[in-house]
Amino acid sequence: MEREYRTLEVVAALILDVQGRVLGTQCAPEKHGGGWEFPGGKVEPGESLAAALVREISEELALDIEPGEELCTVERDAAAFRVRLHCILCRIRGGELTLREHADARWLAAHELDAVDWLPADREVLPLLAECMRGRDSLPNF
Repeated sequence: MEREYRTLEVVAALILDVQGRVLGTQCAPEKHGGGWEFPGGKVEPGESLAAALVREISEELALDIEPGEELCTVERDAAAFRVRLHCILCRIRGGELTLREHADARWLAAHELDAVDWLPADREVLPLLAECMRGRDSLPNF
């Protein structure tokens, strides 16, 4: 018999810079063992994916972003719930990168994506993201 899970909607910002690199952030050691992720967080009830992403990135990184197209959605089962991770291509509109919750951040080119230890859900995004990054000469077209 298949188990019933509560689904937690989560957004992740695939923030691309003008050189076509993506921003990866390292969790604090007490959160997910210091693994690397694409920044973002939980979608609040009644909140759109884009609004949640703008709010989360402002809170975590002091950046004003412009969400664009959704690259993919990843679903993973945790102990008591299912996580549905919406990965959305973004660009920066303003602000200065400030690490408020993360231990580190790096801008990574497509060929550098394997240089950090990604969390499992984020790792699933890498092949599609690398393909997308290699196919773009500049910022995403929104």
